[in-house]
Amino acid sequence: MTDNSSVIREKRGQAFWITINRPDKRNAINADVVAGIAKGYRDAHDDKEVRVIVLTGAGDKAFCAGADLQNSGAAFSMDFSRPNVDYADLLRLSQNATKPAIARVGGVCMAGGMGLLCMTDMAVAADHVIFGLPEVKVGVFPMQVMSLLQSMAPPRLVNEWALTGEPFDAKAAQAAGLLNYVVPSAELDAKVDWLISRIVDKSPTAIRRGKYAMRAIASMSFDESIAYTESQIALLAMTEDAKEGLKAFGEKRKPSWPGR
Repeated sequence: MTDNSSVIREKRGQAFWITINRPDKRNAINADVVAGIAKGYRDAHDDKEVRVIVLTGAGDKAFCAGADLQNSGAAFSMDFSRPNVDYADLLRLSQNATKPAIARVGGVCMAGGMGLLCMTDMAVAADHVIFGLPEVKVGVFPMQVMSLLQSMAPPRLVNEWALTGEPFDAKAAQAAGLLNYVVPSAELDAKVDWLISRIVDKSPTAIRRGKYAMRAIASMSFDESIAYTESQIALLAMTEDAKEGLKAFGEKRKPSWPGR
């Protein structure tokens, strides 16, 4: 377990847990949180035993309430000589990740926290959780969050959330495609564990190459995408995992994945 006070990074079996650890601040984002999550993603990818990342927030009040507004000048300040900012780099890092990530949402998810939610591949939330993009209420806008959110949720809903700043509940979030499952709080951990179990027994090579391919074809035309993917399936069939998977299927047994 690694703890920089703001983010706890912990390996639990084949899952790598990244926990925002600022419950007294509703797990609000500051520089340490961004750095801690980014390090967690890198550590997870450096460890061959890790098959899945879980991103969550400490306590039951908040997953992440967005930027820390206690010092509003710091929250939205930047070095204008730099063409990029750390939060945006974190979202870039997540999109180039080749290991799947699950968001465990046990409390309020607002503003920049919505970006953290959207940067994962799957999400499970407690049924009492409230979501929202309240930035317009303080004179700003969820600019970077839009880069991920607009490809996940229906445009009319994204417009309403961003332009009114009004919150919405877990049921609405699931209906909009932001969540895979909504469960009572007491069942949240069990559902996350269940979802982890459905990933770790599958081919790590297929998942890594599959995530890479999905990222690559996202902005391609159909003709570009089909040409790219037909070559990718040929390459995938040459891997040790594919050979083991087909052999295990023929022998009617569970595969023992080499991860190559």
